[in-house]
Amino acid sequence: MKIPPHPSESEQQENIQAANAEVIWGRHAVVEALKGDRTVNKIWLLRSLADKQLATLIYRLAREKRAPVQEVDRGKLDQLAHGPHQGIVAALSPMNYTSFEELIEQACRAAQPLLLVLAGIADPHNLGALIRSADAAGAQGVVLPMRRAAALTGTVAKAAAGALEYVPVARVTNISQALKALKKAGFWIVAADEAAAQVAYEVDLTVPIALVIGAEGSGLPRLVSETCDFAVRIPLYGHVSSLNASVAGALLLFEAVRQRHQSTISERRSRF
Repeated sequence: MKIPPHPSESEQQENIQAANAEVIWGRHAVVEALKGDRTVNKIWLLRSLADKQLATLIYRLAREKRAPVQEVDRGKLDQLAHGPHQGIVAALSPMNYTSFEELIEQACRAAQPLLLVLAGIADPHNLGALIRSADAAGAQGVVLPMRRAAALTGTVAKAAAGALEYVPVARVTNISQALKALKKAGFWIVAADEAAAQVAYEVDLTVPIALVIGAEGSGLPRLVSETCDFAVRIPLYGHVSSLNASVAGALLLFEAVRQRHQSTISERRSRF
């Protein structure tokens, strides 16, 4: 008997995410989902699909929907689907995404713009916790990459504890390009980096800020890091050398809140 290969860590994470999303299968169901209003997190397409016309249609609709497509073997589809899948499976988000352009417009209308940019957070619990912290800090939204990162799933919604109802989330194909667009819109880009020379308290976070948090373990990609205006760290005085990504993100968000609150108090005092 042939023993199937043990799934890689990324495949295990993908299976967990799919299990916590609404998974549909079959050509009619997936095509209608791509034509509808729901956000499609991902599509898995049979690598040797005989119906080339269907494959062409799926790729066209997915491109319009900005949904990633991965070609896989039949065994992968059998794992994801719970019935005859006809060579195609899709995972739908429990919540719709906001367009990146709309997110920028909404943030720029705020008195003190603050956005959270997550460059590759893979753990849905971390993603949910960060969205919850963004809501608590009064941030106007969260930006996620379309690939190699957690998407909005049931697990994320649960970890966010209701914050997904209030925090707009946008997905982009390229984080570096998104940061450049934010710069043009007047945002300063501040990255969390444990090796940064400056601590967060030394940088002015009262201006419009896009706070960038890197992936668990690997941190920020080089191109993303080079696009940022500043890098800051959180001073650590214990024995551990780093913090969980969701904890670091929460601390930096609330450092921005602290500075802005202090600035408001100072302005009020100066009037008297």
